[in-house]
Amino acid sequence: MGGSVLSEHVPFTRGKSGKMIKKWISGYTNSILESKEEHRMEFTPYIRFNGSCREAVEFYAKAFGAEQPKFLTFGESGENPAWPMPEEAKKLIMHTEITVKGKKLMFSDTFPGMPYEQGNHITIALMPEDEETARKIFGYLKEGGKAEMELSETAWSSCFGMVTDRYGIGWQINVLREH
Repeated sequence: MGGSVLSEHVPFTRGKSGKMIKKWISGYTNSILESKEEHRMEFTPYIRFNGSCREAVEFYAKAFGAEQPKFLTFGESGENPAWPMPEEAKKLIMHTEITVKGKKLMFSDTFPGMPYEQGNHITIALMPEDEETARKIFGYLKEGGKAEMELSETAWSSCFGMVTDRYGIGWQINVLREH
């Protein structure tokens, strides 16, 4: 998409300041959005529930006309001797997702013992292309913030971690394994 096509669809490009904004949009789209070497990082809302994930996601799938989701429970994910799994966690949802018009929403239950309150139950899942990028982004987000889970290898990721940035926004950094 060329800058002129985009600028025609952006309403604030009309009027007195329109020429300057159109020039900025044109330069932006030509230099960044249309770069052939561009890697598109995926940003995905990740919503946590306090034990009602399965019920909520089935509701959302029906409401949005999405396919019936698959669910992975904490019990199915396997146990790590370093982190013994409480019995009540085994049936809780570790991960599920639905796709609505090509856009993904991800969900899980909160692991027992982790804090859950309105406001901290939505995070942003970020899937960088490689571990180097993941570590760089995680490091920046951690400055003035708090690592909830340091970057480490998991069953689904070569590099996964959770961090709350200095503004209180929760991030899940996740480099997916190649199958």
